[in-house]
Amino acid sequence: MAFVLDFEKPLVELERQIGHLRKLANERDLEVDSEISPLEKKLDDLRQEIYEELTPMQRVQVARHPRRPYTLDYIDALFTDFVELKGDRLYRDDPAIVGGWARLDGRPVIVVGHQKGRDTKDNLKRNFGMSHPEGYRKALRLMNMAARFDAPIITFIDTPGAYPGLGAEERGQAEAIAHSLEVMAGLETPILAVVIGEGGSGGALALGMADRVIMLSNSVYSVISPEGCAAILWNDASQKERAAEALKLTAPDLLDLCLVDEVIAEPPGGAHADPELTKNTLGEAIRRHIEELAKIDRNKLIAPRAKKYMEMGRFTER
Repeated sequence: MAFVLDFEKPLVELERQIGHLRKLANERDLEVDSEISPLEKKLDDLRQEIYEELTPMQRVQVARHPRRPYTLDYIDALFTDFVELKGDRLYRDDPAIVGGWARLDGRPVIVVGHQKGRDTKDNLKRNFGMSHPEGYRKALRLMNMAARFDAPIITFIDTPGAYPGLGAEERGQAEAIAHSLEVMAGLETPILAVVIGEGGSGGALALGMADRVIMLSNSVYSVISPEGCAAILWNDASQKERAAEALKLTAPDLLDLCLVDEVIAEPPGGAHADPELTKNTLGEAIRRHIEELAKIDRNKLIAPRAKKYMEMGRFTER
């Protein structure tokens, strides 16, 4: 059975009715277009209405939807000649982060991103998109390579957060994230970060120190999950709705706060409702930003990047 969010159930019921009518028409050779057309219009209107009025916590649910396109889906759709490179040359390969060389309209680029699994077996392999320190060290190895060869870097962010397990902490999880931020801040090559789903905590930020940060409209980006925030502040994870509202983690909130540079509209019903349209729309935005960044002199990238982050969080009291 397909994964359905609670607020999507009215849509599923309408889709079921339309499907039943079509099946009946095929079986009995009936003409039912006049009955189906109003239902299809009602379905489109209802989907538009529901997705325009999502609460912050509902957007979190959409960002976590298991049918959303993941990093490898975007790589397959938007890039050519992808060659995956593995391992951090220190410990092992981490499948929770994938990356390598690719071409974007013929331009060589390094692409790196978190990768979740589609089923239980794949999620266990990918550790649900939660990277160990070797994943971030692999990503940095690839980014340093991009800088040496004067190639732009494109990162895809989609993780609940860095893996908090004992082994990850023993191998320097915090240091790996901090080192990623330090190195990305000083790389003399264009960096574009794309939040495609769940941007959670330092695990997301480790790939997010970029010249431009763009987000899909139903993705989220936050220092902590709503459940984690509620558990810490109120000792009650059921207060997640309240926490999601307070965290200002949705794409429109982050754009208003000048923490991201552009929000890319998803189709009505979210990226999982029309993955192909989402890939095409996001691809156009990625090409546009890379084209603009590629025109900037490499020696003039770091100062604006530093200024961008130094100005975050500055407010004037009235």
